[in-house]
Amino acid sequence: MTDPLVQAPPAPVRPSGSAGPGWTLLLLGISMFVVNAGVSRLVLDSGIGAVPLASVRIAGTALVLGAVLVLTGRARTLRVTWRELPLLVVYGLAGVGLVQVSYFVAIERMPIGLALLLEYLAPLLVALVARFVLRERVSGLLWPALALTLGGLALALQLTGGGDGLDPVGVGAALVAAASFAAYFLLGERIVRHRDPLSTTFWGFAVPAVLATVLSLWWGTVARASRETVRLPDALGGAEVGLLLLVAWVVLLGTLGPFAAETAALRWIPATTVTVVATLEPVGAAVLAWWWFGESLTPLQVVGFALVLGGVTLALYARGRAPALPPAAG
Repeated sequence: MTDPLVQAPPAPVRPSGSAGPGWTLLLLGISMFVVNAGVSRLVLDSGIGAVPLASVRIAGTALVLGAVLVLTGRARTLRVTWRELPLLVVYGLAGVGLVQVSYFVAIERMPIGLALLLEYLAPLLVALVARFVLRERVSGLLWPALALTLGGLALALQLTGGGDGLDPVGVGAALVAAASFAAYFLLGERIVRHRDPLSTTFWGFAVPAVLATVLSLWWGTVARASRETVRLPDALGGAEVGLLLLVAWVVLLGTLGPFAAETAALRWIPATTVTVVATLEPVGAAVLAWWWFGESLTPLQVVGFALVLGGVTLALYARGRAPALPPAAG
């Protein structure tokens, strides 16, 4: 018997006819997340650290989402009861805030594609928690999923050769991002059972935004970015652009844009399908990193990539559902 609080919310009513608009929105969202990985690396390479950049992303997203909810007459959805508050705080800190910081640390210190591959272990972690902690009924697909993932990781991270060249801090940060991403899914499932996904996402960013404001004065980062420029990769022409433009991209087109696109895609496509297809993000990020930064993978690493993503896909279907929240955390 499963805990009723961890059951996914009822599926949204989907328009009849072609699911073409849903696939267009989903691929648009994935593409924006992929490009954001490269843009974020450019910002990090400019000297803005992972914590300041995460603070700007978190606070900026919370401010824009809050404004949207107020201006569209949905401010009442932001009401929070005392009973909901503890779970929302944990969701915001462990499921949204921590993944932002660890994600930026990871892509700053290791190849972007590998960093995202590790982060996308989250669905497998969710399935394992569901099976051994929440005592949910999970199909036998979990075991080949685990085998494929572990074997693929050994190849992708070159563990059979000692993993030379991998930054241990970067790998650790990517694994923390995966655990935090899994918390995002599991806690999000509980919360959206009783409130809508948009207000849930607002509080997910608003809670760590308060902490980010105290620990890292994000407006100072914005002020600094307004005075500096960054040289784009040669693949993009090597032009100089304002750093503030790239920081704004991280918030608007790297967070809010893809989240809106993938949320809208849920009107046509089931949540599990959205999450499975979203695992293409590490592949796209690896291609972009090769194009922009000259990062390359060996043939064995490519095989490892394929095995890991195959294992993650099996893990999603082993559990049989995904939360009605797209992977906005990453």
